Amino acid sequence: MNMLTVCALVCTIVALAGSAAQAHLVKRSLRCGGGWLEFNRHCFYYIAKPMPWARAEKNCISLGGHLASVHNFSEYHEIQRLILSGSHEYKETWIGGTDAQEDSYWFWSDGSTFPYTDWCPGEPNNHKGPQQCLKVNHGAGKCWDDVGCHIKRPSVCAKNM
Repeated sequence: MNMLTVCALVCTIVALAGSAAQAHLVKRSLRCGGGWLEFNRHCFYYIAKPMPWARAEKNCISLGGHLASVHNFSEYHEIQRLILSGSHEYKETWIGGTDAQEDSYWFWSDGSTFPYTDWCPGEPNNHKGPQQCLKVNHGAGKCWDDVGCHIKRPSVCAKNM
């Protein structure tokens, strides 16, 4: 191949890659504030810094929200897209589910109902001692898993618009 053909091929690949990346951009919202994703009248924010669940919840409260609650498949998919956008992978990440008050009684830290779940097969299971906090993007299924709250993970905060 001559140099002109190689340059044209590289430019085409770069343009296509740029178009594909733009198709997966997360919609940021002026109504929610800088860096927040607007979806379904809620605002979501990915926190890349790993911290234990309780510290992540306290951090979300300081930002005017709570760790994210999930009420349907679409909302979970948007949260996964936000994590992917912020970390360039489907990182295991804290959201606001916990059964710390009573074993096997899961609720959201924002006080909302818990109608939707996406537990991995066999979860929640309290494997290897108390596992009272909910992480997303577990395993090949990118589903939910209960784990020890002391583990440091990134997190997703949410607040009402």
